[in-house]
Amino acid sequence: MEPYLVIGLLLVAVVVFASEKVSVDIVTLGLLCVLVLSGILNVNEAFSGFSNDVIVMLGSIFVIGAAMRETGILDALGSWLSSRLGGQPTRLNLVLMSAVGGVSAFMNNTTVTAMFLGPVMAVARQIKVSPSRLLMPLAFSSILGGTCTLIGTSTNVAVSGYLKGIGLPEVGMFELTPIGLILLGSGILYMLIVGVRLLPDRDVSETGDTISVREYLAEVVVLENSPLIGQEIHRSDFSVLQFQVLKIVRQGRELMATPHEQFERGDIVLVAGKVENLIKIKKIEGIDILEDLNMRSSGVEMREAHVAEVVLTPRSGLVGRSLKEANFRQRSGLSVLAILRGDLSLADHLGDIRLKAGDLLLLQGPYERFQSFEEQSEMVVITEHRYSPSDRRKGAIVLGVFVLAVMSSAFGLMPAAIAMLMAALLAVLMRCITLETAYENIDWRLLILIGGMTAFGLAMNKTGADNMLAELVTGLLLPWGPHCVLAGFCVLTVLLTQPMSNAAAALVILPVAIQAAQNLGLDERSFGIAIMLSASISVLTPFEPSCILVYGPGKYRFSDFLKVGGGLTIICLVIVIGLVPHFWPLQKV
Repeated sequence: MEPYLVIGLLLVAVVVFASEKVSVDIVTLGLLCVLVLSGILNVNEAFSGFSNDVIVMLGSIFVIGAAMRETGILDALGSWLSSRLGGQPTRLNLVLMSAVGGVSAFMNNTTVTAMFLGPVMAVARQIKVSPSRLLMPLAFSSILGGTCTLIGTSTNVAVSGYLKGIGLPEVGMFELTPIGLILLGSGILYMLIVGVRLLPDRDVSETGDTISVREYLAEVVVLENSPLIGQEIHRSDFSVLQFQVLKIVRQGRELMATPHEQFERGDIVLVAGKVENLIKIKKIEGIDILEDLNMRSSGVEMREAHVAEVVLTPRSGLVGRSLKEANFRQRSGLSVLAILRGDLSLADHLGDIRLKAGDLLLLQGPYERFQSFEEQSEMVVITEHRYSPSDRRKGAIVLGVFVLAVMSSAFGLMPAAIAMLMAALLAVLMRCITLETAYENIDWRLLILIGGMTAFGLAMNKTGADNMLAELVTGLLLPWGPHCVLAGFCVLTVLLTQPMSNAAAALVILPVAIQAAQNLGLDERSFGIAIMLSASISVLTPFEPSCILVYGPGKYRFSDFLKVGGGLTIICLVIVIGLVPHFWPLQKV
């Protein structure tokens, strides 16, 4: 009975993880409670995963990355690299993907994507190339670069910790580097030869202008004595400003934006337009941005405030909520002037739109408030940051210490968890990051997921549930040979990474794959590494956080990722299935 209960819980976890209706940490802790109450695990076993040194190492890496971002050293590195890449798109992508992949081998790929996002957007504007030609290669290279080292992704660290926990050798710092470089190199070649032909050139094709054009949705008020009063939509000043009028709200009633409809005093006009023209509205008599007007009526003067475009991160508390529900203006001290979502047309009131990760917001407010929200990993500001020289020097020291920590753990001079923890402590002691900001930047949900799913793997082993599932998979695929069994688990992992996080998919499949290897007398570690890499190569959909960050700024469609990323995912999957047995033989020595 117990094996079926564990398998049932596993299926429930997969479905709930995929639906994203309940946070992964809540689901994981709920699973642990059920396992303890049912008697499958005792309390010590249920929470044994949280005592793993993987938790300390990952938490430390989050703090180190946040400290380097806070001091501006990452932005300086991204700007310096981007400014020296040249103006030819093919050469630009070659050097950009190589640089991003190299940096991502040692840092979280989402952080690396965020760090390069602003500089790459600036370069695209300078050389008059659509950002859609550069941002998808940026995201893909950050993901594939993470396969090159142990600390390249949290998935690698989690799987290594799981292997160590079941008595297998943990993954070395640079053990993955040969196959990781092959994956990254193949990804770069694919994007330069094939991907470049498939990448959308949306701004060029749709506007005839090579400069990035992002049509934001905004609400504009027609003020008293405005020259707009009495003008027809199709011949109004909005046309001169190159705005598309989508809707008029007059005294609480919504009116269709017909060509001959005339504007009246007090109309709230829903428009779509370029960001530079939206900012001009603030200086034009007779009209004003609704949010600006509301802020001033509350006694806040916003005309001299900082204006910036930001991208919502998957960790933002705004995701899944509207601005009204989140009470955003009062909570943040920032006003939302406009919203953009990829290339999709939005036609609701700004306050009622449920926000998604990857949405672009045009925000206005004190610069310190932007910094505060970026420190909490709620958003990425697509502007050049200003940091003091002393901050940059501190950041350079932390970067140097981080490199020393990587090398000392790689050569066995000290445990990786201790090396990373010391680097993180130094960052806090040097005041590169406050203690509060350090805690805010640790992805606690991921740590709870890793600790909890490690214990869930123990439950599968104790009850024999992993053996039941392993026998089912091997029974179907073994007639075609051991390599087909390995391939089956790799494909299943890639498929699960679409609705689930990479780490969750790997930790769900890992116990079953390890048991299958044991049943067949094959090397369990080889299967574990194949699952680890398979969880980190999927660029089939924009659900990966790095892809979400570029989705809005690049004005991509879902089909763009299927078209460009589908082929790359298949190539990387073939490399993993073909080369893992070469580097880590399936047959035990």
